[in-house]
Amino acid sequence: MVNQRHDIAVRIKGLRDAADLTRATVAAATGVPVETYTQYEAGATDVPMSYLVVLAAFYKVDVTAILTGGDSHAKVFHVTRRGTGPMVERRHVYHYEALGTLFTGKVMEPFIVTVEPSLKELHLNTHPGQEFNYVLSGMLRLTVGENSVVLSPGDSIYFDAATPHGMQAEGKSAATFLAVITA
Repeated sequence: MVNQRHDIAVRIKGLRDAADLTRATVAAATGVPVETYTQYEAGATDVPMSYLVVLAAFYKVDVTAILTGGDSHAKVFHVTRRGTGPMVERRHVYHYEALGTLFTGKVMEPFIVTVEPSLKELHLNTHPGQEFNYVLSGMLRLTVGENSVVLSPGDSIYFDAATPHGMQAEGKSAATFLAVITA
């Protein structure tokens, strides 16, 4: 699995440069502190997938452009064969496989997400829109606001993604789930 942090950072900086905007302007418009945005653009820290969706909406580009540097072209359907979607690794414990990268005009972003059991500290994040998670394997602890729930394979949850939320594998095995985020 390839960590694309550097490539994504270069693309984020390129979008900002092309729009002739300052880091402070982009950070304010996308709801993160300028220090955080600066770290993302420098490749010093991983960019949350949810924030990539926010950046793509801000720049009016497809998330595919940020993830892969390519463009989406499919207008009727797009098939992603098992294991062939662009992979992004975050903090060595979150692995994302983007499933709809070549479909143009998406209103949602689907991912297969694997959370390794080594994640000890829960990281909460927020983003606009809604999120749906369906557990495929393992046990997933999901915290949404003040609520914490453990989900088993076949369980799902739908929530307002503006509420602080985070996921952890429960137990000694990785948890894998389908995540769908509205764009």
